[in-house]
Amino acid sequence: MTGTVAALGLRPGDRALVVAPHPDDETIGPGGTVARLAAEGVAVHVLCVTVRAAKMWGSSSEPSVRHQEFEKACAALGVTSGTIAWVDETGTMDICNRRRELVDLIERHEEVSLTTVRPHALLIPSAGGYHQDHQAVHEAAFAAARVQPAGLKPTPRIVLGYRGVEDRWSAVNESWWLHVDTSSFWQAKREALLAYGTQMRPSGPRSIEQIRGIDSATGSSWNCAYAESFVPYRLAY
Repeated sequence: MTGTVAALGLRPGDRALVVAPHPDDETIGPGGTVARLAAEGVAVHVLCVTVRAAKMWGSSSEPSVRHQEFEKACAALGVTSGTIAWVDETGTMDICNRRRELVDLIERHEEVSLTTVRPHALLIPSAGGYHQDHQAVHEAAFAAARVQPAGLKPTPRIVLGYRGVEDRWSAVNESWWLHVDTSSFWQAKREALLAYGTQMRPSGPRSIEQIRGIDSATGSSWNCAYAESFVPYRLAY
């Protein structure tokens, strides 16, 4: 694939880092783009911030199960490496009160981080996410991606915000004008979504059908079958 160009202007051999607040966020918003980048020779790494024991809205999940789902989804998308940083066995961790630690995590986690991956592109939750964890991770990732002098800390030349599962319920009006054609990669995204048996629902925002509908509607605006939209925070080619 020498001389070819992948999505987002990246090239085979380039690296991308996706920061996800929880397992499934890397799939619901940018999963088709992740699959496309991986298929086009870009090494995609996923840093998932936290998984917690939870029982709410008639369902429950255990961290060990969520971890297995995460690994299966990453495999379906072709992710090079993925890790879950913080495991909350009691369900009491509040990452919103750990902002400094969040920045440090994204900058320097020993397995997947800005320091270890040195990404050309960074995908983070958008600022418009209403969920408190998404807001905290967005702010921390945005801070971690700030421009630094050469040699001090990696500065990704592309920083994009991706959608969360319910981000259309938002008071923040961001400009979603960067679009990636994911028509050939919907099946990979669907397989990754199916991996999250504890998280998907038969209807509503967490249903595969509704996520498919969003990607289809986005694609129809750009004369393709499926597409994903992003908020560009930095584009430096």
